[in-house]
Amino acid sequence: MSSHSTTVGPGADSRLDLSSWKKVPYIVGGIGLVIALIGAMLDPKQFGFTYLTAYIYFLSICVGGLFLVLIHHLFDAAWSVPIRRVAEHLSVLLFPTMAILFIPIAIMAPTIYPWMTMDPNTDHALHAKHALLNKPAWYIISGGIFLVWWLLTRKLRAWSLRQDETGSAQCTYKMRFHSCWGMFLFAISVTMAIMLWVKSLEHQWFSTMYGVYFFAESVWFTLATVYFLALVLKRTGHLSKVITNRQGHDLGVLMFAFTVFYAYIHFSQYFIIWNANIPEETFWYIKREQGTWWQFGMLLIFGHFFLPFLALLRIDAKLSGTVIVPLAIWAWLMHFCDISYNIMPVLLPDGYDQAPLSIIMVFACMAFIGSVLAVVWIKHFLSHPAYPIKDPRLGEALGIHQLPGATTYVVAQYEGK
Repeated sequence: MSSHSTTVGPGADSRLDLSSWKKVPYIVGGIGLVIALIGAMLDPKQFGFTYLTAYIYFLSICVGGLFLVLIHHLFDAAWSVPIRRVAEHLSVLLFPTMAILFIPIAIMAPTIYPWMTMDPNTDHALHAKHALLNKPAWYIISGGIFLVWWLLTRKLRAWSLRQDETGSAQCTYKMRFHSCWGMFLFAISVTMAIMLWVKSLEHQWFSTMYGVYFFAESVWFTLATVYFLALVLKRTGHLSKVITNRQGHDLGVLMFAFTVFYAYIHFSQYFIIWNANIPEETFWYIKREQGTWWQFGMLLIFGHFFLPFLALLRIDAKLSGTVIVPLAIWAWLMHFCDISYNIMPVLLPDGYDQAPLSIIMVFACMAFIGSVLAVVWIKHFLSHPAYPIKDPRLGEALGIHQLPGATTYVVAQYEGK
């Protein structure tokens, strides 16, 4: 038993040395904030669109983190125990951090969304959707979305931290229970969020697959980020004793699966709309064939699907940091292209080169929002055990198939007993 139990030891609780890096998020975020504020004064509408692009970019990773936590509990998974806390810290960013960062969008909504200042009686599409697309409904539903995320993440977080203290089976049952009802509200809230905050930029457009499309993209992006963070935290010592080939392999498999799933959903949406040839639907893609958005579309086909698809085919590639780290960085770039492809053509029909300063504004907003989230995430991570130390499936996650006493021994050794 001792040979297995040494996989978790006191070294797993080592803390990341931020002496030379802890000021970086503040510096980067401060510079981004200054540039964004200058841009907001010079061109409020451009600021609104660039801030929305940056916000949705990072919202994806928070939403994806919540999904990973939910499926962990719903399937009573063992392999994901060592990385569960990483995903939990991403999910709790939804409230209050992302809710506070949403305030500029709420203030500038009448500038960003044209339908808010239109007469619904003069536009057939808006009239048909007026029950949802009206200013009071937009603000009320947006508030309700954050309320759902607050309730769900709060419940899961509270029981997860209590499990670290007590190790009680009740904690496992409670997290499984909240994940059960939470998955339904998760699906509804994410769909409503992307419909109200992005799809309604072009209120005439119809698509019943847009919510699933955003979900698939978010999870793919989050899986790449979680894998990257797991490798980094393994190097720093926080997860060095609990991250094994099993976690790397399963994360790689999920990345591969969602690469295919995202491509399937995106192609299905395109195929159905183009085949039906209805003007209320096809105009969305026609607009994105103009200017440099055509190149963005080609990049999404070959860079978002074919490259990661081929890179992740081999098992050894899924376990190789030499492959995964560049692939994760590439995924961040592809996700930026995808979010830009969905939002920015409304403001810039010919692409970013139509207004070169807009790309600077986007990156400034991303630097600000990303830095805020990084500071909060690191604070949460360093305030709690790096992984669920008393999760009953921790031993199984490490390949320890013995009596329950083996798990007790692992936990006791972590605590220095």
